[in-house]
Amino acid sequence: MSDYTGEVSVGGPIDIRRLPGLTIAKLAVGPISNNAYLLRCTATDEGLLIDAADEADRLKELVRLDGPPVAAILTTHQHRDHWQALAEMVDDAGAAVYAGDEDADALPVAVDERLHDGDSVTVGDLTLDIIGLRGHTPGSVAVLYQDPEGTAHLFTGDSLFPGGVGRTTSPQTFTSLLDDVEARVFDRLPDDTWFYPGHGNDSTLGAERPHLGDWRARGW
Repeated sequence: MSDYTGEVSVGGPIDIRRLPGLTIAKLAVGPISNNAYLLRCTATDEGLLIDAADEADRLKELVRLDGPPVAAILTTHQHRDHWQALAEMVDDAGAAVYAGDEDADALPVAVDERLHDGDSVTVGDLTLDIIGLRGHTPGSVAVLYQDPEGTAHLFTGDSLFPGGVGRTTSPQTFTSLLDDVEARVFDRLPDDTWFYPGHGNDSTLGAERPHLGDWRARGW
């Protein structure tokens, strides 16, 4: 049984969850404790890094966990704290770059695959679904792995956290984000879906679902 908790701290160890087909490893980096995630297909050893946020030396350790350097790096959104090590990591790993279409031009490197809601990407033998969540930024994306033998696993960037959606800059962008989170995440996925945010601890959709009305009423 995995002892994964999702509770990581800057300077602390990598937290590892081992599923039958996928290894998930979480690391906190940088001055505002960004989460970076390694996803590695256990059948092929191919890997994907989600958010090359900071501390390239630590990320170089992460992307080599259980296998060769990752084949691709996915950036969940355009905010600088999520890509400060991206250029160095691309050079180090020779990795392809994925990002949401509307955020791609803000990144410091060329984007090889511009992502849209409903797209999918592959990591070895595994398929990951892309969910667009507009509001925190126009091109924010979440990444969904549907474990055929267990629960779903969702990497939400800064669009969904325990306790609410991500920061927005107007009532319109808040409504856009919460509408997408409700329709594309909570209306689609079951309560046991485990989600992994861009900062802080993980949660499940079941733990957060009762509070959706409160989030809409408070406006943040």
